[in-house]
Amino acid sequence: MLIVTSIIASILAIIFIKLSLAVIGLRRRNKVGLGSGGHEDLERAIRAQGNFAEYVPLGLILIACLELNGAPWLAPALTGIGLIVGRLIHAKGINEPPPNFSNRVLGMKFTLYTLVVLVGLNLSWSMYQLFG
Repeated sequence: MLIVTSIIASILAIIFIKLSLAVIGLRRRNKVGLGSGGHEDLERAIRAQGNFAEYVPLGLILIACLELNGAPWLAPALTGIGLIVGRLIHAKGINEPPPNFSNRVLGMKFTLYTLVVLVGLNLSWSMYQLFG
């Protein structure tokens, strides 16, 4: 069972829906069907949504692998929290006019460090399961 992954994925889906609704709202307000139409606020919203969509799936796969392979629940839970925090900080930073690059960078650091930790945990837990 993927109980922890289900909770993390649900929270991330809520964030993605919010980011998507922001893009839709700005497209309607600015009357733009495709792309950003040169509107900086729409471009930021598109990139916040796109960046989220680029990083979250890999994180969720790695979290699910940990949980499926029987790692203690705290490992997928804490890394899931790290992924959520990183994505929230990044989205906030990229959507602030003008973009708050310190929050954007902090969000990416959280996200990338979380992915690195997930890789390390998955490799070490897998080796432990195979040879331990």
